[in-house]
Amino acid sequence: MGRTRISEEESRRSGVMARVKAGELKQVEAAAMLNLSYRQTKRMYQRYLKSGSQGLVHRQAGKVSNRAKSDKIRLQVLELVKEHYSGVPGERFGPTLAAEHLAEDHGIEVDAETLRRWMLAEGLWTKERKRRAYRQRRMRRAHFGELVQMDGSFHAWLEARGPEGCLINMVDDATSKGLATITDEETTWAVADTLRAWVEKYGIPGALYVDWKTVYLVQATERQKQEGLNPVSQFGNMCGKLGIRLIGANSAQAKGRVERGHGTHQDRLIKKMRLKKFSTYEEANTFLRDEYLPQHNGKYAVEAREQADYHRSARGLDLNQIFCLEEGRKAGQDWVVRYHNRYLQIEKAQRRGVLVRAGSNVVVRQHRDGSLTLMLGDKPLNWHELPEAPQRVEGLTQKRHVVRPTPAPDHPWRKAFRRAAKKP
Repeated sequence: MGRTRISEEESRRSGVMARVKAGELKQVEAAAMLNLSYRQTKRMYQRYLKSGSQGLVHRQAGKVSNRAKSDKIRLQVLELVKEHYSGVPGERFGPTLAAEHLAEDHGIEVDAETLRRWMLAEGLWTKERKRRAYRQRRMRRAHFGELVQMDGSFHAWLEARGPEGCLINMVDDATSKGLATITDEETTWAVADTLRAWVEKYGIPGALYVDWKTVYLVQATERQKQEGLNPVSQFGNMCGKLGIRLIGANSAQAKGRVERGHGTHQDRLIKKMRLKKFSTYEEANTFLRDEYLPQHNGKYAVEAREQADYHRSARGLDLNQIFCLEEGRKAGQDWVVRYHNRYLQIEKAQRRGVLVRAGSNVVVRQHRDGSLTLMLGDKPLNWHELPEAPQRVEGLTQKRHVVRPTPAPDHPWRKAFRRAAKKP
């Protein structure tokens, strides 16, 4: 049975038809007011003359849609949702995510809004949502690569199947394109690996928007401020070599895009990895790179306002010499550089070729695989590691076989010293 109560739109149309019947409007004018064609308005007016306001009620109103899913499909879908995508609040899949997996995993296409109504009716979903205080969002940057937001999110990403970890997440401010890796802590190497993956995939961004954490930015102490020193973290040093400007955010809301990205990943990524039963970071990162992030960017990324890409090419750069830890050291009298209880002997040929002298400032670079490079300015040095500390004899090393002789008792130096001591 069709419904008899007319909607607001139908009531408005009824009022216009009444004015046409009373001679206040022509049908052409009524068509313009209702934003309908003249022929459609004529048909509507004929139904109004025949049945009054009820003649304007849509003839399909109250009936099942011709495109409605059958009860058999509805029951099948709800059983799949109960079996695979249900659970307590916080664990269960939302209608949109569940609809995606019904299509991907079971080959059943259901509109997300249709599934939402079915799940609400069965008690598999609720309308309650946490509403946060409204904040006006900052306008996006105009160019891809102009500004990239970066942050870590600690969470039980693998749930009870593995250890709690940290998702290092990068989101472009202009397009919302993202890249992420999961690791155990938000360390220098963790953020460096994620940035390197971004550089290799997209290029070198202009700036990074980060937290005031020491892994990213180091705040100068009062003494350093008085001395005019500006301390730089190891990650900041890597960014400096690439020409990337680090910008410190003063609040979580300032990095809204990456913060909202954390929430999306905590909802969707965790549930997807639960279906695949991942229990290690290696499995999770392979899934992120090959499946999840391409799908995520295809769904959530937008076009930048301007077409120009602000990323700079990394072609020609040795990224192994950029993404490394650097510490300054001094070459000793025997051209040995001590580094974390290791003794690095600079090769003899290098001492003349690059003018390495005792006391020269040398930079030790430690790479991701643990290997070391010694640099004098922009020149690498050849070296080998000594198995143990060189033995010293009266301030010099035995390695150079130099022994300072002891003056004889009648040496002129001793006689002069005695005469000076006897003088009153």
